[in-house]
Amino acid sequence: MKNSLKPVAFLLLTLLVMSCSSIRVTADYDTQANFEDYRTFAFFKTGIDRAEISDLDKRRILRAIEAELLSKGFTKSENPDLLVSIFTKSSQRVDVYNNAWGYGAWGWGGWGPYGGFYGPGWGWGWNQPSVSTSTEGQLFIDLLDAKKKELVWQGMGTGYLTRNMEKKDALIKEFVSKIMEKYPPQLKK
Repeated sequence: MKNSLKPVAFLLLTLLVMSCSSIRVTADYDTQANFEDYRTFAFFKTGIDRAEISDLDKRRILRAIEAELLSKGFTKSENPDLLVSIFTKSSQRVDVYNNAWGYGAWGWGGWGPYGGFYGPGWGWGWNQPSVSTSTEGQLFIDLLDAKKKELVWQGMGTGYLTRNMEKKDALIKEFVSKIMEKYPPQLKK
């Protein structure tokens, strides 16, 4: 019996660790594209201008993408093989927690001294729920064949954003790095 629980415990631990990842990444690509032919890149200004984020964040993202592509052996060029574009989305997530009610909880009502009509007391109680909001963002990195003007690869990262200026640079670099780990795609031969 003990040995049969080990695989289940390992599976649960693995799922827990995987679910704690701060950034979730996916990628899609054109299976007909020859990614070995792409060696140079430039930024696609028309697409980048449409991204609805601050110019400061755009520059942070573009610097991170450029660093990743240069580390992969690409060269920035006026006559590129690939055009790089970005797109962003964000949504508010609202979590409501009501974890302060039941026997022994501190709240309004109850049987203790000053409980009931007199205000807070011990015993059965209820409390106002706590509400937290967070912003979940998505960053899409599009790589287009410059000659054909067709999308050949798209990476997407989803995670929680921060307004903390000290953490913003690191978070953007992490988003871009995790997305660009998927490029080039591992083609099955």
